Amino acid sequence: MSTIGFIGSGHIGSTVARLAVDAGYDVVLSNSRGPETLAGLVEELGPRARAATASEAAAEGDLVVVTVPLKAYRQVPVEPLAGKVVIDTNNYYPDRDGRIPELDDESTTTSELLQAHLPTSRVVKAFNNIHFPDLADHGRPAGDVGRTTLPIAGDDEEAKREASGFLDALGYDTLDAGPLAEGWRFQRDTAAYVAPYKQGTVTAAVLRARLDEAKRYRDQ
Repeated sequence: MSTIGFIGSGHIGSTVARLAVDAGYDVVLSNSRGPETLAGLVEELGPRARAATASEAAAEGDLVVVTVPLKAYRQVPVEPLAGKVVIDTNNYYPDRDGRIPELDDESTTTSELLQAHLPTSRVVKAFNNIHFPDLADHGRPAGDVGRTTLPIAGDDEEAKREASGFLDALGYDTLDAGPLAEGWRFQRDTAAYVAPYKQGTVTAAVLRARLDEAKRYRDQ
């Protein structure tokens, strides 16, 4: 099994890490406060988990999950992530992140900002549109009729396949929403954001309808 690096270990990061450990992956966790502050989480996750600096987690991860507040995306280490698939969970909350003009005028998206910061990495947007308790609860084995679908977006087809394989191991189907520029379809305040997952299983058909609804709303 591969090693998954985590830059950020908050609600989403720690939930994905738990799912990854349960699926047989090793995980290397980091946050902005230092490895020592992750001792409790590492103990909970067991021998497949350890804490490190962000640069170490980036270097050691075969696939890396970036799950930091958007305002901190420029602090993500660049060099150790060169050539790697990076899963981005970011959302834009102006009250937390401050105003970002290019997001306010919709000339770019959150994951495109991270991709521009990581020009030699292959960014895939995922995990941003589901609340962490639902992410912890909705995973199902492959083929289960109750399996939930999560959207992904990215500019690199192989990177999306690798990300989909990771989500599959964690218990989720994926729906390809297109390039990173289409990631807005499942960002905050869209029909595909959080609410559908509160109601239970979200099939690919339901998710596709929600993504299409977001586009119709924007095009009005």
